[in-house]
Amino acid sequence: MLFVMAQTLIAQARPDSFAELAEDISPAVVNITTSTVVAGRTGGPQGIVPEGSPFEDFFREFQDRQGNEGDQPRRTSALGSGFVISADGFVVTNNHVIEGADEILIEFFEGGELPAKVIGTDKNTDIALLKVESDEPLDFVKFGNSDTARVGDWVMAMGNPLGQGFSVSAGIVSQRGRSLSGAYDDYIQTDAAINRGNSGGPLFNMDGDVIGVNTAILSPNGGSIGIGFSMASNVVTKVVDQLKEFGETRRGWLGVRIQDVTEDMVDAVDGLKSAAGAMVTDVPEGPALEGGVLSGDVILSFDGQAVKDVRGLVRTVGNTNVGKTVDMVVLREGGEVTLQITLGRREEAEGAVPASQPAPSSEPVEKEILGLTVTELTDEMREELGVSEGTDGLVVSNVDELSKAYEKGLRAGDVLTEAGQQKLTSIADLEDRITEATEAGRKSLLLLVRRAGEPRFVALNIEE
Repeated sequence: MLFVMAQTLIAQARPDSFAELAEDISPAVVNITTSTVVAGRTGGPQGIVPEGSPFEDFFREFQDRQGNEGDQPRRTSALGSGFVISADGFVVTNNHVIEGADEILIEFFEGGELPAKVIGTDKNTDIALLKVESDEPLDFVKFGNSDTARVGDWVMAMGNPLGQGFSVSAGIVSQRGRSLSGAYDDYIQTDAAINRGNSGGPLFNMDGDVIGVNTAILSPNGGSIGIGFSMASNVVTKVVDQLKEFGETRRGWLGVRIQDVTEDMVDAVDGLKSAAGAMVTDVPEGPALEGGVLSGDVILSFDGQAVKDVRGLVRTVGNTNVGKTVDMVVLREGGEVTLQITLGRREEAEGAVPASQPAPSSEPVEKEILGLTVTELTDEMREELGVSEGTDGLVVSNVDELSKAYEKGLRAGDVLTEAGQQKLTSIADLEDRITEATEAGRKSLLLLVRRAGEPRFVALNIEE
């Protein structure tokens, strides 16, 4: 009898159908179409790279693939997904879905279209907040608490995969707390099918609450293989609230350079009891310096919260209000010291222009690595390849057809923006990431690849 009851409870935990849930929440999910005018070419590759440069052939081939129509201004479009979060028309999506768009059109599940305007964006979490004006109140969905999602819980993704229109896929939470490309990342990994066009769409729990925003996939071929990533709602809600209030994010800034505390530091640092905390390696001008932080301090707690590692501290500081004065406990010379720090604003600190900058190289430098011929991204290349301003990375100019990179779908014109979850600004950065992965005994390196603005992760074998 007990066995039968247990089997009954298990059966009840597994939904017989997602139909009722899909029917309830579909009206709040939207398709997003963006339109952008791209300027035509005014000449050949000579205006981009010096005549005779090895990179000249790559750009000539790239331009030839565009056809003669590339000489005239043209309008391009892209597709994505989103969801309505209020009856008065606020819509959430990914920043990369609408970045650089001249026009944004929202298509609703039950028919009808409305133009949207951008309220604010956040590149760090890849979140954008839009607004549409409607004569009638709109159906909307609410955010849930992503921290309550457990590995193994059922979830459902909705969106516009591959431009096929409204679509539903279901799966489970595969893992929590994934960090892929940024300091504020808190991704939910799921095996619910996510493809190009799903970007910006919602990930629902079984209560119909949004617990994630579908953002990226790990794939060798650009299609879903059951490894998708959704930015957790508890990160998204803080960003959305700030975008709604200020039109921009306002994150707290401590102003220190830090690293994780490792096991081999425990015996070397007086008073350190475990491999937890964040060790201060440098204190430039900023709130921490003004608050008395010293290089060599180990940050143990911040505003009453224990510090486990660098990632946790960065997220906690970023979620703290700008201008707030907090208590921060540090380990210094074997004893605990409590400091009071008044936080600055990270966006202002990141926007500061250095007093001097190295002169840019007159010609792009190429190098062949792991079957890829890469060169550092320049302003001219950004314009030619349609890469958004401010994006750093390496441009792939050629791919060895016998390499693993070619098998994984990498092609000329792809832009590598990250390797090993760290940003790429130079060829030396990529070489360092490969060395680090090799020394760590890893067989592959995770690359963030952008093609026509769409990001995807590729695990590239580094043993060849």
